Amino acid sequence: MKAMKNNRYAFFNGEIIPIEEAKVSVMASALHYGTGVFEGIRAYWNEEHEELYIFRLREHFARFVRNCRLLFIELPYTVDQLCEVTLDLLRREGFRTDAYIRPLAYKASEAIGVRLHDLSSECAIFAMPFGDYIGKPNGARVMVSSWRRVGDNAIPARNKITGAYVNSALAKTEAFLNGFDDAIMLCQDGHVSEASAANLFLVRDGVLITPPVTDDILEGITRATVIELARDAGVKVTERPIDRSELYVAEEAFLCGTAVGVVPVIEVDHRKVGSGALGPISTHVRALYDAAVHGQEPRYRRWCTPVYRTKAAADTGR
Repeated sequence: MKAMKNNRYAFFNGEIIPIEEAKVSVMASALHYGTGVFEGIRAYWNEEHEELYIFRLREHFARFVRNCRLLFIELPYTVDQLCEVTLDLLRREGFRTDAYIRPLAYKASEAIGVRLHDLSSECAIFAMPFGDYIGKPNGARVMVSSWRRVGDNAIPARNKITGAYVNSALAKTEAFLNGFDDAIMLCQDGHVSEASAANLFLVRDGVLITPPVTDDILEGITRATVIELARDAGVKVTERPIDRSELYVAEEAFLCGTAVGVVPVIEVDHRKVGSGALGPISTHVRALYDAAVHGQEPRYRRWCTPVYRTKAAADTGR
């Protein structure tokens, strides 16, 4: 993850303020117990259009609001209001480069004691310039982690719960210290789940395969996007459980997520995936995704919310 310059503002306590003023108490419950929910949203700069496009903005905030319910976090904002706040925030920042947006809702009460009830909730949003999360354009090398993915009856992986990401951090650091770019995690029954912070796809016999949502994965918006793009391109897509050994015999593999985008996997546990080079389906899917997020593909333009054009249209009454 490479930030290219500092951001200046944050939405905090109901207003946009200088980011250095957005402070959380050291006594905040969420800091001690991980009782928060977050989102990751990307915005992509299109030089030709001179426009910053937020990718699937409303879908991200719909998931954010839905996930808050699990932790009894009561948001005083609708999905539409959160979208408008984000647009205002990005216009004030004035980014002319790719950016990452981080909404966060959390238990803010200054209290000791593990619980979700009888605590106040707060919401914050900030954005920052953002480069590659995994800077491996020619493919990533991964390992199967010794850490298992948390289960739905422990800490649901389908929700972006702040405390749950200790699980991801343990796996990611284990992989890094062993010379890999990322980790593949198995769920409790030994099936393949996902990477430390990205969903996973394999190609076998020309079919694109991804674990089902019941295998302790995040219900990824990028995952859903990839499935739609691939099917529109005539690629067969199947959601089913994946055995660990399938990682070693797959023709292709790739990771996908809001932060990572689409990154081909060229090696798993020191074994080449396919030929050890980028495969045709992975390459094609990545190209389709890149065009879609940059607003370059008309039939997927509905997924892209323009930041500056929206403001110009509002100012002129159009």
